[in-house]
Formats: sequence, C-alpha cells, structure tokens
Amino acid sequence: MVDGLFTNDPIIAQNFFLEIDGEVISTLTSVSGLDIEVSVSTSKASGAGGQIEEVKGLGNTVSSPDLQLSRIAPLDSGSDKLWTWFNEIRGTGLRATDRTGQRKNGSIVLYDAARTEVARFNFFKAWPSKISTDQLSVDSTEAVKENITLVIERLERVK
Repeated sequence: MVDGLFTNDPIIAQNFFLEIDGEVISTLTSVSGLDIEVSVSTSKASGAGGQIEEVKGLGNTVSSPDLQLSRIAPLDSGSDKLWTWFNEIRGTGLRATDRTGQRKNGSIVLYDAARTEVARFNFFKAWPSKISTDQLSVDSTEAVKENITLVIERLERVK
C-alpha cells in the first residue's frame, strides 16, 4: 500500500437513515439500489480499411433502479409514517390527478460513528410499492425485519 494514499477514513456503512421530505422516518439495516446509470448509445461506423466498428457514445437517459430498504419492523404499524404512506397509496392508488401528492422526495443519509453526516443520496418522486416481512421462525432470536421497495424516478449523490 502506498503511504499517504488515503487522507480520510473510508465511509463505514453502519449508520444510515431514511428521510422523507426532510424528516427522518426510519433507521435502516440495509439499502441497495443506490445506482445511477447513464445509458449508452451504440452505432456502427466504417473504420480504417472499411472495417465496421461499433461506436459507443453517451446516451440520452439516466436511470436508477428501485431502492430496496430493510429495517426493524415497527411495533405499531398504525403510527409508522412509512406504513401510513404505503396504506394511502394502496387504498387510493397512484392517480394521475394526485401524482405529486402521492409521490415524495427523500434521502438515504449515512453517518459516521461520531454521528456526523458523511454521505447523502437524494431521491425524487418516490412511492413505496411493496413492504414484506422476513420469514418468521419460532427458532429465531433476531428482531423481525421488513423489506421495503421504493420506486424512484431519479437519484443523486449530493455528498
């Protein structure tokens, strides 16, 4: 290892939270889907000597997958903000006339051991499409976890 290559400690992904509209609504145990991808445009062109070559260029779309979140299941789903949001969507559906009222902006925020924010991923126009509970077993001594799928339209890492 080259001496002095790292000037800061790496981000340790163990303290992260879900914010919706600027308010922390849940502690998370795992997150996946923090991916941002620019599409690739391909075309064929004649190269030197008439050789056909594939040319790859910058595409015209940026996409992000759905976010997959895990957390400890709340004791009371009736007072949990994520369950409330999910039940509102489940009960009324995503109507085109109320699209902005149903979809929300939020963040996945990472903190270090000293509780200093070290990274932030902002997502836009999200809605929870699925909440599932881990398999239950009488042999288990672990806390019950929920898995949440958040459909998002855009993701940005801002810190």
